[in-house]
Amino acid sequence: MNYFLTAFCLGLLATGHAVNAQSIEQKMTSMGLVLTAPSKSAGNYVKAVRTGNLMFLAGHISTRADGSTITGKLGKDLTVEQGYEAAKATVVSLLSTLKAELGDLGRIRRVVKVTGFVNSMPDFTDQPKVVNGCSDLLVSLLGDKGKHARSAVGMVALPLNAAVEIELVVEVE
Repeated sequence: MNYFLTAFCLGLLATGHAVNAQSIEQKMTSMGLVLTAPSKSAGNYVKAVRTGNLMFLAGHISTRADGSTITGKLGKDLTVEQGYEAAKATVVSLLSTLKAELGDLGRIRRVVKVTGFVNSMPDFTDQPKVVNGCSDLLVSLLGDKGKHARSAVGMVALPLNAAVEIELVVEVE
C-alpha cells in the first residue's frame, strides 16, 4: 500500500473518523439492548437504500426485541416516558437493519437526519420529548457522530397502531 494512503487511513482511525462498531455493540449490551434480525419489508419497498455515502432507512415502527409491536396513542394510551422508551426500541431496530446492510456498524460516519412520527391524540404536543428517546440513544451510542437534524411530528395513526415510527439518513463509509 502506498505510504501516503496508509498514513491517511491511519489518520482517519486516529481521529475516530468512523465509529467503532465494537464499542457501539458493547455500549448496547451494557444498556441491555440487543441487535435483532431485521424484519422483512411489509410491502413493495426495501428497508434501506444507499446512494453514494448516504444510507436512507425506511420508517421502522416501535418493536420490542421479541418482534412484538409497541402500540398505543400518546396522550391516551401511553405516557411521554413510555413513548420515549418506544423511540429507543425503534433505534435498536434501525441499527439492526443498518448492521445487516453494512455488515459493520463501524462504517457509520454520522447520523444526518431523524424523522420521528408519533401516534398522538390531537391535543398531544410533546412529540419532541418522545423522539428524544431516539436522539438521546443515538448520541449515547455514537457521541457527536450521533447528533443530527430532526423532525418530530404527530400523526393521527401509524401502521399496526405503533406508538412511534422513525426514519434515518446516515452517512456511511
